[in-house]
Amino acid sequence: METQIKDALGALLEAIKNADRQGIAGNMAKLEDHLEQGRETLHPQLVHFLANRSYAKAHLFLGGVSDIPVGVCGGRAGRAGS
Repeated sequence: METQIKDALGALLEAIKNADRQGIAGNMAKLEDHLEQGRETLHPQLVHFLANRSYAKAHLFLGGVSDIPVGVCGGRAGRAGS
């Protein structure tokens, strides 16, 4: 399933770059379906990224990047004053 997710993420990011509304909507729907079907078996960090629509981070994660920047939803490192 991770291969299908990675393919949909790549297609989504390309559709965003090209302002392709149908491509964006279709790939977001695919990703939501994959998340729903695989929530129990996918890596928790990937589930987090997909559930929060952090698609670029999910794509990095599936590409093997281990130092993904922490965002506003991140733990202590993502909070001001921590």
